[in-house]
Parts: sequence; structure tokens; C-alpha cells
Amino acid sequence: MPKTILKADKRTVEGRKVKNLRKKGIIPGNVYGKKVKSQAVQVDLKDFEKIYKEAGETGLLTLTLGSEERPVLIHNLQVHPVTSEPVHVDFLQVDLKEKVEADIPVELTGESPAEKQSIGTVVQYLNEIKVEALPADLPEKFTVDVSALSEVDQAIMVKDLKYDKSKVDIKTGAEEIVAKVEPPQKEEVIEAPAPVEGEVPAEGAAEGTGGAQPAEGGENPTEAPKE
Repeated sequence: MPKTILKADKRTVEGRKVKNLRKKGIIPGNVYGKKVKSQAVQVDLKDFEKIYKEAGETGLLTLTLGSEERPVLIHNLQVHPVTSEPVHVDFLQVDLKEKVEADIPVELTGESPAEKQSIGTVVQYLNEIKVEALPADLPEKFTVDVSALSEVDQAIMVKDLKYDKSKVDIKTGAEEIVAKVEPPQKEEVIEAPAPVEGEVPAEGAAEGTGGAQPAEGGENPTEAPKE
């Protein structure tokens, strides 16, 4: 399997001055890990975005730092709240022979007959599943086919997921629901209150509005004139 390589440089700029890096298309970051001294780094934005799109936070990367090659996972990516552009990233350096825990995304596929027939709605309960595995064995995602869900209350649980049990250990509870068919929600109908017998609509009330409304440019008929 070919290496996914991302070039990084040591970073000397810190604090508010990192804004200048971002203006140049460079993301500040840090490399950290078990028995690893934290190292401030910086990577090219375009290179990072391309690799992140392919690897996400579960794909193993080789981060080159000068003559060093470090096996890392992307962790704690911070993005701009408006543009969603990456502004800071942490890289977790891992030991390829030591298992790590990671949250693996869940993706629903297929079409549920229950939804197709408007019997119910498929609701996704879990967006991520916590697993433990060697860094190179971490699954990219869990793909869950909902085409077998044809009745209300039918569900797919964690224990129903398909994965390589010899390499991956799931830490999320086996009985937790991943996706389930819920009955369609009934729309609440709010009825207008019935008029009280003998009640006379206020002068100037618009017909069919169900209550008094101030006439445009005039006074509110329900209030006494102010002095």
C-alpha cells in the first residue's frame, strides 16, 4: 500500500503572528504523541486539504519533517466558523505496532422500503463508532445499508456492523442503535379559539384575522388614547 505523504516544516511563529502564515496559505499545527515531545509545525494549506479529503482523521499519514518520517493521524482539526477553512491542525504521532483508539464515521447507504412507502423515517442514532486497532488497520468508515429496514421500529445495532473482527475491536456498546425506523410524526393542528357568545369584534378589526389589529396610521382600538 503506497504511503500518503504530507510535507511539514518546523514552525517558529507563535501566538497572534500565525495569522501571517494563514495569509500565505500555510496552516500552523503541532505534532504530539505518547513518549513524543510536542513539536510546532506548519503545512501547506492546499496539500493538507487534498490529503485530508482522502484520509480524513482515520487514515494513516507519513509526515515528513526534514529528514524525519513520522507516522501520524490527523487530530483536532480547527476550522474557521464562517469559511470552514482549516486554521490549525494537530497530528498524533503513533507507534505502528501499538493499538490506538479512534472514532470512525458512520455512513448510511441504500433506500429503506419503510421510507419509500412513507411508513416511517430512518433516523441515524450514531454518527461515529469508537474502535481500537493498529493505526494501519483503522477502517475509513462504517457503511450501513438501510435497504433491509421495511417496518417501524426495525433497527440496525452496533453488533450488526460488518468489519474485520480479527483486526478491529469495537468499544461502543454492542446493543447501541446505529439507525432505526421511527413512525412518521403527526403534525400538531392548532385550532383558533371559538368566539365567546355576545363578543363584538373591536372596531377596525380586519375580517378573518381572528383578533383586533391597529389600523395603519391609526390608534390601537383596544387601548385608550394617550395624553
